[in-house]
Amino acid sequence: MKRHFILVAFVALGLSGCTSSMDYLIEADEPTKPSQQTQTQITSTQYDYEEPTPEKKEAYEKKMRGIASGIKDDPNYQRLALNTPEKKEWFKKLTYRLWDRQITRQQFIAEGLSRYPDHGYELNFIVRGFTFD
Repeated sequence: MKRHFILVAFVALGLSGCTSSMDYLIEADEPTKPSQQTQTQITSTQYDYEEPTPEKKEAYEKKMRGIASGIKDDPNYQRLALNTPEKKEWFKKLTYRLWDRQITRQQFIAEGLSRYPDHGYELNFIVRGFTFD
């Protein structure tokens, strides 16, 4: 019962746009893995994807190059296994949706952890790379 209440509170805060109180969860060094129930909810949720315009695509790619250049300076960063065209396309769309604010930071982390549950540090690294004005 207590877990259910916490999950409902977490979702309510995330949907209300209250990011300042949720930031400490995103910045955690060792984020918790979602439960099997949460993973099912995450993977069954479909987010709309708006294709980038040429201008947006160029700006997004510039930002991604900046984030990627910081990876080599971080000895704790372990690359995600994006070893198929499908995985690369999923990751590109996921990061674009975050950059374009089509999804929240929390949605990005949740969707990333659903596929790469042991890469919370790396997903948080990417989130921190997208500094929003």
